[in-house]
Amino acid sequence: MSVHWIDGIIIAAYFLLLIFLSLYKRNRSETESSFLLSGRTISLPAFVATLVSTWYGGILGVGEYSYQFGISQWVLFGVPYYIFAMLFAIFLAGKIRENRALTIPEALTQVYSQRTGTVSAIAIFFLVSPAPYILMLGLLFQFLVGSDSHILLYASLTALFSVVYVSISGFRAVIRTDVLQVILMYAGFALLLAMAVRSAGTPFQIWDQLPDTHRALLGGHGVQYLLVWFFIALWTFVDPAFHQRAAAAKTPQTARKGVFYSIGLWFLFDMFTVFAGLYGLVILGDIDNPILVYPELGAHLLPAGLTGLFFLTLLATIMSTLDSFLFLSGQTLGRDLIARHWWPEKSVAITRWCMLFSALLGIGLIIIYPSVIALWYVIGSVLIPGLLIPVLGIYLPFFRIKKTFAVWAIVIPCGISMIWLVMGTLTTSDLYQYAFLGWEPFYPGLFSALLIWLTGRT
Repeated sequence: MSVHWIDGIIIAAYFLLLIFLSLYKRNRSETESSFLLSGRTISLPAFVATLVSTWYGGILGVGEYSYQFGISQWVLFGVPYYIFAMLFAIFLAGKIRENRALTIPEALTQVYSQRTGTVSAIAIFFLVSPAPYILMLGLLFQFLVGSDSHILLYASLTALFSVVYVSISGFRAVIRTDVLQVILMYAGFALLLAMAVRSAGTPFQIWDQLPDTHRALLGGHGVQYLLVWFFIALWTFVDPAFHQRAAAAKTPQTARKGVFYSIGLWFLFDMFTVFAGLYGLVILGDIDNPILVYPELGAHLLPAGLTGLFFLTLLATIMSTLDSFLFLSGQTLGRDLIARHWWPEKSVAITRWCMLFSALLGIGLIIIYPSVIALWYVIGSVLIPGLLIPVLGIYLPFFRIKKTFAVWAIVIPCGISMIWLVMGTLTTSDLYQYAFLGWEPFYPGLFSALLIWLTGRT
């Protein structure tokens, strides 16, 4: 990526602006409610901005997939999430806002037991690991600098910067920066696609140049693989970011409407990202690292000065989710595990320190799983089967189980999925396949969760 001095100034100004937004009208005496949920006063525009931007942090992973498998990106990473987001809006969003609990573990404690809340907090801490987004930031800065090394250094510096400015004002800082970042997201990709159309023609004109797999709805994968990603979209129901934003909304109606508006904006951005990946394949041909297809395409098409703006687009998209996940993981470990048991009066301070710990742990995880898609798959396949039924049971009596079953409803499905994942990893060399005995690890975990639910229903 050719970086003009103007690009450098733009990037530096962006980081300074993030610090300013965090410090602006800072409340030095933060309460739990103000630090974690911004006092539960989030307006509809702010709600939509933070939900939309947070959901797209995996932008480089999306590019990696669309470059390799085409329009199936929308089928796997778009359609299932629209469906479950609609169901979330209809059945859960308003009830979450009306619930007095500030977090999922706290809500589970109220409905089931303290032990259930503690076990769920451990699972949620790993569910919201910032590792995939730290990896993408490292790759992005590595590409910008033009160095083949020091990825851990770049990843560490940007992750620690996020810890600093999010810890200043908590969720309020996340909201303010997300509003800026969602504007950059759409503007940058609209610019990139305009230049791609100018270079290679309209989407109709490039369609025949694409491989058959890229024009197929499943991208050459089997139905079972598609269904796994469809079920992983159940993540929406247990996603702490969704719950946090619904709980922080000004009213239950704000939460419901905000999710529906967000779905429309997600669809638009999905179209941007799918076609950007397809243009990357047509214009660039074979590239060494598909995860960098968007920055490669930007560097190829955009003149000096605009490259920095598009870099900010990618940076803002990733950092919007990194901020939220750092905050949520720090909150889960700091407030729901450590402070709740030992120092409840210091929950805000402990949350800040735990954000730093979460960042360091995420840096360690990217050494083990250096692929964004692999990190998503591993985390989702192992943890969602165990969290799904207990979390749904908080708000929907149909899914509620007896208190004596609640802990096991989390531990057993997660344990089975983990064992299945390990066995699949040992028996295949494919980065995107973890099936053991013909079954993806998500299925046996979900099956065991359903058995526990049927046995322990109230």
